[in-house]
Amino acid sequence: MRAETCQLYLISPPELPDGGAFVFAETLTAALDAGPVASFQLRLKDATDDEIRQACEVLRPIAQYRDVAFIMNDRPDLAVDTGCDGVHVGQEDTTYGDARRIVGDDAIVGVTCKASLDLAFEAGEAGADYVAFGAFFPSTTKKITTPTDTEILSWWQQMMTIPCVAIGGITVDNCETLIDTGADFLAVGGGVWNYSDGPAAAVRAFSERTGA
Repeated sequence: MRAETCQLYLISPPELPDGGAFVFAETLTAALDAGPVASFQLRLKDATDDEIRQACEVLRPIAQYRDVAFIMNDRPDLAVDTGCDGVHVGQEDTTYGDARRIVGDDAIVGVTCKASLDLAFEAGEAGADYVAFGAFFPSTTKKITTPTDTEILSWWQQMMTIPCVAIGGITVDNCETLIDTGADFLAVGGGVWNYSDGPAAAVRAFSERTGA
């Protein structure tokens, strides 16, 4: 069951290039100007708090100026301190309830549910703004612990109205199955930043496939 619309949800590279956020800012700007993007998640697992704060200071205005939601990975405390629009939490991170309490009712809170409809129902009933399923394909940025069947997207669309995000190894070449089976958002990292013709070209190519 295809969603009415499917939008692009960018995830940062796991490490910023030499020169940090100031260098990556040019790449991000070009990507966001190339086509519709709903959200950008800052996911720097190995960075220090100071490095994350600096990245937010540089990159957040670029996204928010373009009405792209700026989402912090894992850290609701830093999301609040740095003016992010919300936070994304995994099953091994802060609980949904704690994240919501920290960021408040108006912020976005998304939850990783891997290949579990039960976890997704639990998150949705608790008030999550979206649930994320995956990984669907081999990923260069995240170890896959629970391979996910694309049919979970169709099941979710039939039963729930809360948006679902597909994540994990998504590229321009393999995304159409996820779009057709019901993803509301495609969360893409390497599939954009490592695209052969550059990130801006990747965003344009994704836009053609999603119809955005």
